[in-house]
Amino acid sequence: MRVMVMVKASTGSEAGEMPGPQLLEAMGRFNEELVRAGVMLAGEGLHPSSRGVRVRYSGSRRTVVDGPFAETKELVAGFWLWQVRSLEEAIEWARRCPNPHPEDCEIEIRPVFEAEDFGDALSPDLREQEQRLRAGIAARA
Repeated sequence: MRVMVMVKASTGSEAGEMPGPQLLEAMGRFNEELVRAGVMLAGEGLHPSSRGVRVRYSGSRRTVVDGPFAETKELVAGFWLWQVRSLEEAIEWARRCPNPHPEDCEIEIRPVFEAEDFGDALSPDLREQEQRLRAGIAARA
């Protein structure tokens, strides 16, 4: 199963504070472990929400809202995409992760939908389209 592992933002990350060398080294070692174990598919840090926007949808209307966004605890400062056997395995990896921020923080783990999760709603044509899209992405990587 694939899981999205989201590092929640902190006051410091939203202020644009960069991690120090010790944290960068610890996270680098952790990421190397993930890669060697075949778990890590992707992972990146994100700029503060002051550099981002949100697009709100209401029917056919689209509204762009500039950051920063107020609720730090609801923001994401970085992410990984992991391939694991179970949610329990993802939790065990997260327990081994260095604290991503100098202050207290939280990591959220959520399963990624797979094609089979959609059942009959995903027609054979849509399944074929999904396979073509994934092949195209893989070819560009």
